[in-house]
Amino acid sequence: MTVHTTPRFNPVDFEQLWSVLPFGSEGGYATESDALPRVTHLADGVALDVVWREVQQIINVWNEHRSALSSLLSYYTTVSADAIPQAQTEDYFELATEFGEPESLRAPSDHLLVSYTLNDFDKASRFTWRALRAMSQEQVRANLNYALEADNRLVNGSILLRLFSPEQIENEFGSAVYGLYNADNFKPPTHLGKTFGPSHSHYLVSGSDQVDSGDLDTLIRHVTEHGFGMDNGSQLVLLCNPAEADTISTFRVGTESATGVFPRYDFVPSEGAPAFYAPDEIVGKRAPEKLNGLRVSGSYGPLWIIPDDLIPEGYVTAVATYGPNSPSNCIAVREHGLAQYRGFRTIPGSVPGYPLLESFYTRSFGTGVRRRGQAAVMQIKTSGPYETPAIAGLAPGAMLV
Repeated sequence: MTVHTTPRFNPVDFEQLWSVLPFGSEGGYATESDALPRVTHLADGVALDVVWREVQQIINVWNEHRSALSSLLSYYTTVSADAIPQAQTEDYFELATEFGEPESLRAPSDHLLVSYTLNDFDKASRFTWRALRAMSQEQVRANLNYALEADNRLVNGSILLRLFSPEQIENEFGSAVYGLYNADNFKPPTHLGKTFGPSHSHYLVSGSDQVDSGDLDTLIRHVTEHGFGMDNGSQLVLLCNPAEADTISTFRVGTESATGVFPRYDFVPSEGAPAFYAPDEIVGKRAPEKLNGLRVSGSYGPLWIIPDDLIPEGYVTAVATYGPNSPSNCIAVREHGLAQYRGFRTIPGSVPGYPLLESFYTRSFGTGVRRRGQAAVMQIKTSGPYETPAIAGLAPGAMLV
């Protein structure tokens, strides 16, 4: 068999078929790669390639920044799952005898495999040549800013949804991706002699239409009884909507926060609070003005109160945080194993050398709870089962990713 690497026809013979050759036939076709686009500069004279380089610089800075709220709850990882020890039994020393041999002990080998999802999200921007010719640099930048804002809402909203949702899903390997403890017949590990049953849940309902001090006491107990939030390097925070924060600011020892419910602690304004009159001496250290850039309104016992409009109204959550993006935080945010696929990325479109004409924005990530007892959520309502709230900023009907 002969492999032909050149055309079988003779171009000279082909041209003889024409009695009159078309004008310009000797020049052939000019391909897309041979031509410059109609527009190389914006209306204010800035070259398109200059704007594109600026876009890349902005995105590099963006990927270094972690949202203040989500970084207190989460950390970034590239693994698809972690094996978390589940110490369900305790060993005991025995009284020694002169000739006896002691029994052996062995660390528990029971582990729970907690997994994390990984999904791809994308969006595109496209300009006609006439649009670029008429636009200023600021107008082109607006498209990028819009994409960055959407990316921020997607990542932060997905972390919050994972925190507030008890739903169990699977990742691409079929491994379970958990929320907090949710009475799913799983017995949490024993801690300091305290045991837990299979109906133990960290998704709670208050039993009242207004938050009271008993709700905060319950949340504190649900987190600390698993060993979180009271050790060095950690801090218990209460994330709530400003509507609930206003009510919490009225809690005082000796004054009912609800019928028959008396606070164990006073609400003490933070160092950043406006001047206030204190008839009694404040004993102990006040909460700081801010935590990782987030405003702290005050404290209730060990809890630092952080009001934020991102938290759904009618819900409060206590979380033990170990600092921004700490591996000891509650929720894992999974990214791709290869560095070039991590973070917010831009991909040039179909016109080589002129990516502003068409470009794609993409983000690859997923979430999962690593430590199921490190947070507790309470819905403020009179009765009924716990319901997952809608998270502001996510698309309507958004599901766990």
